[in-house]
Amino acid sequence: MYSKLQQSITVTEATKKMERYCAYQERCHKDIMDKLSYMKLIPEAKEKIILHLLEHNFINEERFAKSFARGKFRIKKWGKQRIVRELKYRQISEYNIKTALKEISEQNYLQTFHELAEKKFASITETNPYKKRKKLTDYLLYRGWENQLVFEKVKDLFEQLNL
Repeated sequence: MYSKLQQSITVTEATKKMERYCAYQERCHKDIMDKLSYMKLIPEAKEKIILHLLEHNFINEERFAKSFARGKFRIKKWGKQRIVRELKYRQISEYNIKTALKEISEQNYLQTFHELAEKKFASITETNPYKKRKKLTDYLLYRGWENQLVFEKVKDLFEQLNL
């Protein structure tokens, strides 16, 4: 069985596919380039499609960055460091990254962090306090929360238990 993408695809067909791809969910420039490369289009066709998507507001880096930051924070409970790392991976500009981080209120950020840390702390069944401390710390750091916040919270949680 052969893939439909192995057949030749016209620029018009590719443009329609990319419009649907962008309309379904916010996309960044890198996502679009990856998808177009997968379609094996010539560089001139890629440029034409990207220009069309930009002109018709299917791609907007600032809108993507804001949506990405809000979503990853609210749904996946990522910290700012992880969000920044992922946006940089997607080649989003520093300006758009800063704008995106403004979407997260400081009060909501800290409240989410404390709730996440306490929930994870309660769910770790490890009896050795050093291993439990390490598991909690690693979990929070992996999720992109700031070192200072993580270490203070872990210290507070273990002091409450006199461990």
